[in-house]
Amino acid sequence: MTYPLFIDDERFPPSDGQAWQIARNLAEVASALRSFGPPDFISFDHDLGEAEPTGYDIAKKLVAGDLGELEGTEFESGLPWGFQFYVHSQNPVGADNIRALLNRYLSFRQRERHSKYR
Repeated sequence: MTYPLFIDDERFPPSDGQAWQIARNLAEVASALRSFGPPDFISFDHDLGEAEPTGYDIAKKLVAGDLGELEGTEFESGLPWGFQFYVHSQNPVGADNIRALLNRYLSFRQRERHSKYR
């Protein structure tokens, strides 16, 4: 099952007819992964409330899961091929960090995939 995931502690996803799953924090992201599997699209906020892991922390866990570093957790299924993301955070530094991490990782993963099939 593919679905879009909206990670934000306050806002709601756009009313665009998609069946968005909403996660307000890391625990709810883990719950969505457990219930629905990996999303094909994620819209990230960076700041998710006091004493909560950030959207960047969640992005790092998703990458670690995709690399096989989080076996036995909800994150172990990784990211599906064709995964896309958007960062809607109003924190410019946090948003840039999420974008940089995921763009670098997805580019690396694409290169690795192509090198295996040559």
